Amino acid sequence: MIKKSLILFLMATMLLTACSAKSATQESYNLEVAPAAAPEMEMRDSYEMDGGNANYGYEETTVENGVSGVEPVRIVIRNADLSIVVTEPGDAMQSIAQMAERMGGFVVTSNLWKTKNYSDVEVPEANITVRVPADLLNQALDEIKALTNDRELDVLSENVSGQDVTKEYTDLNSRLKNLEDAEAKLSVILEEATRTEDVLATFEQLTYYREQIEITKGQIKYYEESAALSAISVRIQAHEAVNPITVAGWKPSVEVSKALQALVNAMQDLFKGLIWLIIVILPVLIVIFLPFYLAFLVIRAIVRNSKKRKVQKQSPEK
Repeated sequence: MIKKSLILFLMATMLLTACSAKSATQESYNLEVAPAAAPEMEMRDSYEMDGGNANYGYEETTVENGVSGVEPVRIVIRNADLSIVVTEPGDAMQSIAQMAERMGGFVVTSNLWKTKNYSDVEVPEANITVRVPADLLNQALDEIKALTNDRELDVLSENVSGQDVTKEYTDLNSRLKNLEDAEAKLSVILEEATRTEDVLATFEQLTYYREQIEITKGQIKYYEESAALSAISVRIQAHEAVNPITVAGWKPSVEVSKALQALVNAMQDLFKGLIWLIIVILPVLIVIFLPFYLAFLVIRAIVRNSKKRKVQKQSPEK
């Protein structure tokens, strides 16, 4: 009896230690994220009060904790990439950072350096990645493009991508519910266990399920935060770096950059098509037409055998 009490005391101490560590980690994480969450709510209210466009958001990005109801919540992760040309890349990078914070987002990374143009003169160039609320993504893109002198010429490339992770999110919520049900049953079994071997075996399984619950919750939280905040990566170049030649207001280098970008996009689409052809379309065609081809071979073999038999029968008669 003393041995069993000592084992239970040690297991209780381990559980309390793990829970306290998890609470400390969760608290520190919330402290890091909380400053961005408050401005987000404040800025959304201010945009609505100022008559901002509220139609930029997508209802499918609204996320609720726990298992979804009869109709699953639509989870779409939307990100964007831009390449622009401005007069002062440093000022543009600062304006984009301020815009992200004003909208309730934050700066992920930012870099400013100098490069040499065609005349071997150093000119500034910058990269910045920010996260903004998903329902303000289009408005953020408009504000970034407004930093250029001419949207038609100075926006070299723009790419907005969306990833629907509704199925993964729903599966994770279902997995979480099953894990929590198993954890509850194991907790009851642990309380009713009397033998030391049963207590240790149940405690080991309970520890495993609790670990899986925390991992699943982390994955769910990642999808929720990724859907709530869209990432925008911007490459910012100076006019001196990309526009060495200007003829009557026409900038050939910009057209070359756009043509190269169009070539890259076309090659990407071509390779995507080939991948789909090899991995999806060809196997489906093989599965569909293989039975017909086998049936054709069987019929042809039967016909040939029939002809051979007729020839063999006619040969002895002759």
